[in-house]
Amino acid sequence: MNRLLCGLLLTLFSPAVWAADQSASGRTANGSSVAYLLTTTGSQTPAYGVILMPGGKGIMSPQNGNFLIRSRAIFAEGPFVAASTDATHAPDRIMAIVADLQQRYPGIKVYVVGTSRSTEATMELARLLDGRVAGFVHSSSMNAIANFDPRGLKSRNLIVVNKKDACQATKPSNGMASNRNYGTPLIEMDGGKSTGDDCEAYAYHGYNGIERETVDKIKQWIAAGG
Repeated sequence: MNRLLCGLLLTLFSPAVWAADQSASGRTANGSSVAYLLTTTGSQTPAYGVILMPGGKGIMSPQNGNFLIRSRAIFAEGPFVAASTDATHAPDRIMAIVADLQQRYPGIKVYVVGTSRSTEATMELARLLDGRVAGFVHSSSMNAIANFDPRGLKSRNLIVVNKKDACQATKPSNGMASNRNYGTPLIEMDGGKSTGDDCEAYAYHGYNGIERETVDKIKQWIAAGG
């Protein structure tokens, strides 16, 4: 096990560290500004960056209850930083954030993370940006994930499901089908608690009550890739 992964595992099982948010932005090739929220802990020199895109309407705000956005401080622990932004299918908007992160942290490896409806974007971007970012994470994916075949792609891809997810648009069996048919790496969570609509952020669909366990497993998979 490499030293970086050992350090990450120690961090994952340590008490939460202080995190800070700051407004940031990148610029596309045509000069358009792309806003994002940068979350850091300062606990280690960042080796990985995760771009987090909320599901639903895809609008990011610091108070967003979406699984990824409310978990951004956990994502930012250890050798990680988190960049929360509006969901987008536009490669140039993602690459604007990637470029800004790489300017701040030379050598950083960037992963694009979506959940629920924003996995429509991550599945599309996985092909459009293949080889230009380190990888993609598709959590509580839309049912089309069953036909997502990452074989032959250069960037890494991970599917995350909660086996208790009862949302009809994001059946966990479809993520499992991609794993079974194409060998796509898969993390299966099982548990938490469910409140309200089956397809909303505080249902099993949003990893309610198991946020840290889920994020830790995602980060372990990222770090294992070197």
